[in-house]
Amino acid sequence: MNGLKKILLSAVLAAMPLVAMSADKWPSQSITFIVPYPPGGPTDIMARLLSVPLGNKLGTTVVVENKAGASGNIGSGMVARAKPDGYTILLSTSGNMSVNQTLFKNLNYDPIKDLAPIIQISKFPLVLEVKADSPIKTLQEYLAFAKANPTKVSFGSAGNGSPQHLGLEIVKERTGAPLQHIPYKGASPALNDLLGGQIFSMCDILAGSINYIKAGQLYPIAVTTKERSALLPNVPTMAESGLPGFDYFAWHGITAPAKTPPEIIAKYNTALNEIFADPEFKKRWEAIGSEVVAGTPEQFQALILSESVRLGKLVKDLGVQLD
Repeated sequence: MNGLKKILLSAVLAAMPLVAMSADKWPSQSITFIVPYPPGGPTDIMARLLSVPLGNKLGTTVVVENKAGASGNIGSGMVARAKPDGYTILLSTSGNMSVNQTLFKNLNYDPIKDLAPIIQISKFPLVLEVKADSPIKTLQEYLAFAKANPTKVSFGSAGNGSPQHLGLEIVKERTGAPLQHIPYKGASPALNDLLGGQIFSMCDILAGSINYIKAGQLYPIAVTTKERSALLPNVPTMAESGLPGFDYFAWHGITAPAKTPPEIIAKYNTALNEIFADPEFKKRWEAIGSEVVAGTPEQFQALILSESVRLGKLVKDLGVQLD
């Protein structure tokens, strides 16, 4: 047995220089950047903003691919099972990293064990909104109308357990308002139906809705963070609108398959921190409503773990669970 252990140890040590060498030569081909939601939503916007500068930093092409479905589980599972060679990365969210493991009974990946954190890239307020021609202009009017019309106030989301869903579930829990949840396969289809009048409202991540708000197509009732958004300085917070202490936000980051070489993770992290440090890119990023976060893989891992506890408890308290 001791002889076998020595042989195995020798084989591991012999392979180590090859791993380092492959990391030194990486990347030698294009990178696939998986977005586990449909085109047009906040995750898609962020991935496409990052793809070109990231490719330039790494000296290759970064190709964005949308693999939507099952509240982000389809695309996330694909990346979790991908070869850990650094050529496949995932646009991760609070949903697919910290909510779905509680929300789904049979998740096809383990976000903690199967995905390696690279960097946190955003912290977003959500905005409760209706069509611009709606007579509803305040949170109190919204809640009063819902209570007077129990079947009329629907809200769309990017799917069960998504930030858009949980944000208004918290409102329902605190106010008792009979809000009707309609899950979609991504935020973009929900927004299309809101604009078309098929649903009454939405509590969307600001990045996905800001252009429609600026164009006068949607009316922002309140933002969900404890502070007002710099992009919507005249829009009150939920707390200012009658729900003291309300503070809810969405976050995003980038992950890779577990066992991706640490040297490659470090190259990604360095490149992305440099991108976010660029003043011109920061302006473009902040223009979609997000704070610039960045940081280390360890900081992102700490967020994933703490949010898994916080959001997991929220999902359990709501009694929401899917197959």
